[in-house]
Amino acid sequence: MRCEEVFYSIYNKEPEGVAFCPYRVCPIGAHSDHNLGKITGLAIDKGIHIAYRTKHNGVVEMQSLQFSKRAQWHIGSVPKNKEGDWADYLRGATIFLQKRHPLSVGISAVIEGSLPIGGLSSSAAVTLCFISALCKVNGITLSNSELIEIAFEAEKEYVGVSVGKLDQNCEVLSKKNHLLYLDTLDGSYELIPTAESMPAYDIMIFFSGLEHSLAGSKYNMRVDELRAGAYALEAFAGLEYGKFNEANARNVSPEIYEKYKSLLPEPWRKRCEHWYTEFRRVQKGAEAWRRGDLAEFGRLSFESGLSSIVNWESGAPEQIKLYEIMKTVDGIYGGRFCGAGFKGCCMALVDPSFSESVKEKVSAEYLKAFPELSDKYSVHICHSADGVGVSGKE
Repeated sequence: MRCEEVFYSIYNKEPEGVAFCPYRVCPIGAHSDHNLGKITGLAIDKGIHIAYRTKHNGVVEMQSLQFSKRAQWHIGSVPKNKEGDWADYLRGATIFLQKRHPLSVGISAVIEGSLPIGGLSSSAAVTLCFISALCKVNGITLSNSELIEIAFEAEKEYVGVSVGKLDQNCEVLSKKNHLLYLDTLDGSYELIPTAESMPAYDIMIFFSGLEHSLAGSKYNMRVDELRAGAYALEAFAGLEYGKFNEANARNVSPEIYEKYKSLLPEPWRKRCEHWYTEFRRVQKGAEAWRRGDLAEFGRLSFESGLSSIVNWESGAPEQIKLYEIMKTVDGIYGGRFCGAGFKGCCMALVDPSFSESVKEKVSAEYLKAFPELSDKYSVHICHSADGVGVSGKE
């Protein structure tokens, strides 16, 4: 791997180890976890590698192959406020890991991503991978739930993105040839095995050529609009409610939403419409996967993508174009935006016998519409994979 070569070129030593965390896709269940919805997820066999070595002076020194700026801090004096660069997730992770388990040594490391940044939860993957490496050099063993929580706190509390735990759960708990079916209300989950009757599938990633960033997108605003809708519904229904930031769509029944949705301002109604319909789609999707009905599962994934465009109002024009093309090409069971849907990429579940023709047709149509992105656009064929879970403990 290139990260090992670069590590040696910088430090003139071989790394002690290489940590790995997979990326993930969410076929159904987008824009839901931050309000305690249900999701489906698959880890994929592409992700983040970190080549690392112990630094006994307590310094954390990070170099990314995707970014030129090297980042450095001490385990005992991490900046209290984010610095606005790619390493903020890792600074936050250092703080929240240190709160649970005292750190004695630092780390020097080189980070390598195996796919372009954008929509595959690369921020969660690099954070989880970094935590795994830092734990290794410090002799710390985390439970899966601790690993998920530390990475989540780093992104939400330190970086300031109003995320749920979809990404972290998918990248830790997933199992090859199984669909993760997760309820973010209480963290309960099921790994649904791929039925013997289910047709074979590839996971195809279409990278639009536009980088994806939650922190700089309208992501937080969309979450606030959904929360505002839930808060208003509680008031309309005469329910007891507290602070605005405690409002949550999961606490408001679908019956209350249907009864009072016409009273909501249009943006709030749309965000709620997506959340409530997506909740039902996830439940139907899990059952479709359980019985091996990939056609129905794919249809629901396409439906989820449409709701993201119409009701959640996410997606750059380039990404929307990719989604529209995908719906017209033979051999694609279904698909949608990856990640929060602000730039980034699209994922599709594809019949392997059609993979090459799908790749050619989607690429030709997309680059006809956006020829200026020909040097940045790319297509990647992936498969399901195990999560990064550092132990068998929950």
